[in-house]
This record gives sequence, structure tokens and C-alpha cells, in this order.
Amino acid sequence: MPTFATTPLFRRDYDKLSDQQQERFRRTVLEQFVPDVTAGSFRKSLRVKGVQGAQGVFEMTWAPDGRATWQYGAEVRSGEPHIVWRRVGTHAVFDPGSP
Repeated sequence: MPTFATTPLFRRDYDKLSDQQQERFRRTVLEQFVPDVTAGSFRKSLRVKGVQGAQGVFEMTWAPDGRATWQYGAEVRSGEPHIVWRRVGTHAVFDPGSP
């Protein structure tokens, strides 16, 4: 099972999501992201891809208007991926003016 950490910016973003959005994000992570990151390949519906201009940072779709960015961190548990969640929200989370 992967381990996870979050940045302060992710926690702030997450707190701004509605209860329904938070539940959908959690469900997508547990039911889709975790099995895929463990297997080492992502299903097309998550649309995981690298973020332009940010080497080692990836984005993932968790809802029609839901995105999250993340990166791999140093292993916490031997042999298990460690994920650092960076941002989460709607497409607006990627706007340059979005804090």
C-alpha cells in the first residue's frame, strides 16, 4: 500500500472543496489511484500526465472538473511508492493566479 503526504497548499485546497468533492476525491484515490500506482500503470480515465515545466510533478483527473497534482517522494516503507499530494481542486487550481 502506498504511503501519502500532503503539502500545506494541498490541505488548504482540500478544505475548500465541498463535502461531496472531498468524498469523490477520496473514493477515486482509494478505488483507482492506489491500485494503479501500486501496479505501476494508470488507467486512461485518471488521465495521469506530467505537468509541463514542473519535472517530476504529475496531474490526475478525479472528476469532470477535478484535478490533483502529486509527485513521488522518498520511500517511507521499503518497496512501496510514497506520494506527495501538492494541489487539488477544479481546473482553476492550475490558473497561474490561483494561490
